Amino acid sequence: MNNSFDNQLLALAGVFQAATLVQQIAHRGTCDETAMDASINSLFVTDPDHTLDVYGDLYKLREGLALLGGALDRQTSQKDVEVLRYALNLIHLAGRLRKNSDMLTVIGSRIEQARRGVEHFGVRHTNVIANLASIYVDTISTFRMRIQVTGEPGHLRVEENAARIRALLLAGIRSAVLWHQLGGRRWQLIFRRKRVAEAAQALRRQLD
Repeated sequence: MNNSFDNQLLALAGVFQAATLVQQIAHRGTCDETAMDASINSLFVTDPDHTLDVYGDLYKLREGLALLGGALDRQTSQKDVEVLRYALNLIHLAGRLRKNSDMLTVIGSRIEQARRGVEHFGVRHTNVIANLASIYVDTISTFRMRIQVTGEPGHLRVEENAARIRALLLAGIRSAVLWHQLGGRRWQLIFRRKRVAEAAQALRRQLD
């Protein structure tokens, strides 16, 4: 996993993983906890030696790889369509964020403050998730374009679920920024979508 395409694929899988976890919580009230830990923890990995270090290992990206391959290749289910919409919106918002240096500074500073909670309580602790959710509300949510999350109203009304969704959206934007830093561009999702989907599916099969 050393060439630019492979590294872009990992970061893009990070975007799709955050998107699919949001979709799971919105519809089921739960999500894959290992995948969620990897996504949330990616916010605190700011100086990785390798792209995969952001997520821990390939297994922890399996949800993202599966949905990346499916959503770009088939889009045969409502699930694929929803996840793709979330992922594209995250990429769009990441583009807006990159142009706002003040907001980037605020987010970076507040994530560093949240790091103390992770060290004491763990990445999935309610206080940590609530802190990250508040960062999203105070920064990304101020953009005119917002991500509209759809699902079961009963799950969406639960405060803890809403916080987890916002924290995961923040993690998805982190991956989208990384994807762009590695050379990823939105046009590639149109003109190289088959190649991206097949590569994601191949990586996912390695984990079976």
